[in-house]
Amino acid sequence: MCVDCGCGLDPHKHNVKVEHSHHHDHSHSHDGHHHHHDEIKDNPQIRVDIVQKILAKNDAEANHNRAHFDAHKITCFNLMSSPGSGKTTTLENLVDKLPMKFGVIDGDLETNRDADRLAAKGIWATQIQTGSACHLDATMVHKGLHGYPYEETEIAFIENVGNLVCPASYDVGAHYNIVLLSVPEGDDKVAKYPVMFRQADLVVITKADTLEFFDFDVEKVKTEARKLKPYVPVILLDNKSKKGFDELVEWIEKKHKEHLEGLE
Repeated sequence: MCVDCGCGLDPHKHNVKVEHSHHHDHSHSHDGHHHHHDEIKDNPQIRVDIVQKILAKNDAEANHNRAHFDAHKITCFNLMSSPGSGKTTTLENLVDKLPMKFGVIDGDLETNRDADRLAAKGIWATQIQTGSACHLDATMVHKGLHGYPYEETEIAFIENVGNLVCPASYDVGAHYNIVLLSVPEGDDKVAKYPVMFRQADLVVITKADTLEFFDFDVEKVKTEARKLKPYVPVILLDNKSKKGFDELVEWIEKKHKEHLEGLE
């Protein structure tokens, strides 16, 4: 259960004051804590107010993160996808393809495996273990920025927790969002998870080498994605043959240039 994005709200955790507009018979409950939980569960407006408060605080922190990147002329990309779509493998291969140095802030529920894999490739990486949280938020990312090699990198990647739902609702301080979709997941995921794909500045279809084994319609994905985000580019990527990496690198370089021009 997500404890931050609204599907598992705890008013005490978020220091939310629940206002009472009418009198209750407290004899029915000896535990005010349970009473608050019941009131939140039964009152949609209270839930909306809490989520808005959480997101407002997050957005302020996200802008702070972006300011850090902007001050050092670093362009940050937020990678989002389901687990196992190939985010870490794509980053490992980018180190040989991208003519700019980059660092990675990596989010996972447990273990340091992804950060260790990246470090083995010579990439600066730090791991954020989110515990029960199913996404990164701006505060977690800010903690991950402590010690970030600002002077040594031009690009930063935030590798979000594998999840096609909650990460889409949280601005983590990146400049652009890249959403990965692997062929084995199926071409129906864009329509099923519209909130995620509506946030995409780029859609990358990974594991393209498996297309012959799955009933996956690339054109359908492009059509569905552009219904949600008109003109969004879609790249077909094969991490084995490295096909598609030139196109991915070209897009990253273009966005980096646009970002720097916007800072002038």
